Amino acid sequence: MEHPPVVVHPPSPSGGRRVRADGEILGLAYGLGDLVEFLRRAGLDMDPEDAAVSPLIEWRGGDATVWGPSPPP
Repeated sequence: MEHPPVVVHPPSPSGGRRVRADGEILGLAYGLGDLVEFLRRAGLDMDPEDAAVSPLIEWRGGDATVWGPSPPP
């Protein structure tokens, strides 16, 4: 099975989630608005509702509602 071209990594300890597209880091997103902007700059237009459920995006460490700092171990 092929991996989706966009990966949203788990929240960092300080908050925000690293976003990669085709292996390239696009930035640190703090919400769906940031994610959508990174995708737009990478040539993929979609609205926040579509981004939250798109099969093109692999969510790691939580879904589209999880953006805050990761809990302590």
